Amino acid sequence: MAQTLYPTLGQIQYDDPSFEKLIPKGTKLEVLATGFDWSEGPVWIKDGGYLIFSDVPQNTIFKWSEKEGISVFLKPSGFTGRGTYGDEPGSNGLTIDDKGRLISCEHGDRRVSAMPLTGGGKITLADRYQGKRFNSPNDVVQHAGNGSFYFTDPPYGMPKKADDPTREIDAFGVYRIAPDGEVTRVIENLTRPNGLAFSPDGKTLYVAQSDPERAVVMKYPVQNDGSLGSGKLFYDATPLVKKGLQGLPDGLKLDQAGNIWTTGPGGILVLSPEGKLLGRIETGQATANCAWGDDGSTLYVTADGYLCRIRTKAKGAGF
Repeated sequence: MAQTLYPTLGQIQYDDPSFEKLIPKGTKLEVLATGFDWSEGPVWIKDGGYLIFSDVPQNTIFKWSEKEGISVFLKPSGFTGRGTYGDEPGSNGLTIDDKGRLISCEHGDRRVSAMPLTGGGKITLADRYQGKRFNSPNDVVQHAGNGSFYFTDPPYGMPKKADDPTREIDAFGVYRIAPDGEVTRVIENLTRPNGLAFSPDGKTLYVAQSDPERAVVMKYPVQNDGSLGSGKLFYDATPLVKKGLQGLPDGLKLDQAGNIWTTGPGGILVLSPEGKLLGRIETGQATANCAWGDDGSTLYVTADGYLCRIRTKAKGAGF
């Protein structure tokens, strides 16, 4: 095991013997940077070899690289208006699309935007559904096959959350932005949709729900026209919530074998394609999101005030 030059955090819990094949015994979760208000939405930039991620309360996207450490990548990141906007005004979920643009869910401006990584020229992909403004877009993914963006729209970024008087949409939905710009609601019966990710073959969409009363990960078949079929329960983390573990299902990613690496109570839960809990990366913090980086085998983790990473034997989907 290579010596780490960084401090470490938490511990690894092995719920199934096969988890050792993904994270060998003795592997540590390294702390790369601290001091954030609520770190979220990490995404690895392959062309450049660096990570960017949101600090939602700070209205800032930060950049981290092994060589240069932490720097400000974009500020403001999610609210460009005057004055203040609630306590979580910034960008949240981020992804890179098939054109190399940074796609961002923006709380304060209540939209999904696209911007060249070089900066400037930011455009709005969507800020309304049937003429009504979104609540606070939270996380976004692009389907590799149909080119559509899928994103969640819970109330977390609104100044008064679900009770905010400026809410225009009743449901906390999941939406699809088609390549022609048309916006459709593909899920409307979740109470707090949050992170989302596709299976490696693109046939299934996994959606995390960060409702402490029903802390679940759902799965939906992706239809040929880009719509979704009926959802099924994939994993129920509510019992872990009731044990008092910090955090809820939030951001999630898949590896090439189809395992789901989802944030949840206690840290990161690693689930088999069949929904079996294999093991946990216990951060001891409310953990918001994760992303594959480097050669695809390093998992970067945003956990409250921390940016962390862990070396794995898995390979991230998309690498």
